[in-house]
Amino acid sequence: MKKLSAGAGLLGLLLLSVVVVHAQDDSVRVRNGNNDQPYKEGGFRKENLFTGGGVTVSFFSGGSVLGASPVLGYKFNDYFDGGIVLNYNYSGSRDIYEYNDKLRQHVFGPGVFVRGYPISFLFLQAQFEQNFTNVRYTSKNGGTSSYNANAPSLLLGGGYSTGRIKGGTTFFYISVLADVLKNRNSPYVDISRNQQTGEERVTILPIIRAGVNVGLFQGRYGRY
Repeated sequence: MKKLSAGAGLLGLLLLSVVVVHAQDDSVRVRNGNNDQPYKEGGFRKENLFTGGGVTVSFFSGGSVLGASPVLGYKFNDYFDGGIVLNYNYSGSRDIYEYNDKLRQHVFGPGVFVRGYPISFLFLQAQFEQNFTNVRYTSKNGGTSSYNANAPSLLLGGGYSTGRIKGGTTFFYISVLADVLKNRNSPYVDISRNQQTGEERVTILPIIRAGVNVGLFQGRYGRY
């Protein structure tokens, strides 16, 4: 319950920031060859679309998580982004149930995300994913077994961005996230087992993602 409450709290904070920002009467300007013309943010603007994505790298004792996540997003205003993401992750670990055994996972699935920027270079992020997993287990004697599974993940955290100026959608970023749902089939957790009691423990892994946003339909004139 504490994990879900923390997730709900962060989502609520992001939504509150959107309400506050929409209540403001900010305008941006367009630079063209002749003059500067102010206009109000409002309605859908294709130049607010962005693409890009990131990579996932997480290492722990006896294993690793590697992946890629291309995105298509939209800048709603200077404080709030959202979009869709498609994930692929590989997870490998050993010594799960016995010494020198191996577990390999291939995970793919869609997701949605929101980012709130309290200041231009720092952001909070919430991302929901539905991941589909193919797992292959190899025992120390060479015997194998496999199964398919799926699991929801709610990634919460924050990060740092460069160059996200007023009106801009192109910048680099790095973030640290954690899957607070802690589902045992999640690619973002480590599973260990007590050899004496057989009790299973699921541990949340930190997720480090670095990536880039690339603005679409920007034309040859910058915005500021």
